[in-house]
Amino acid sequence: MSTDTTASVSTHILDTSAGRPAEGVTVRLFARAGRQTAWQELGGSATDADGRCKDLPALPEGTTRVRLDFEVEPYFLKNPKKAEAQQDAPAHRDSGTGVFFPEVTVTFAVTAGEHYHVPLLLNPFGYSVYRGS
Repeated sequence: MSTDTTASVSTHILDTSAGRPAEGVTVRLFARAGRQTAWQELGGSATDADGRCKDLPALPEGTTRVRLDFEVEPYFLKNPKKAEAQQDAPAHRDSGTGVFFPEVTVTFAVTAGEHYHVPLLLNPFGYSVYRGS
């Protein structure tokens, strides 16, 4: 692979408790050129009606680590879920803010020339991520 080609990143969020995309979640993109270098904030976006961020900034040349910060608390405050309506959900547990995971940070390694699609599957009491296509 050529060292003058950068990696690219995309993401989307699915609210698995509602079975629909999570619209309006702010996502910030950070990059760095190694494990010991400082993070550089590149900018951000918000998810659209399909739960996708289609306009994340490009990664700088030399990026080897990427971080996506998902600000999910405003989404859950705007779209409250009734825990008692969810099977096996801890209806009487409270994190103090009303949102158990107020933000999600995903850090991953990248290689120049590759595209990385990193979906976030989200619900009020948990989340998972994976490398998509």
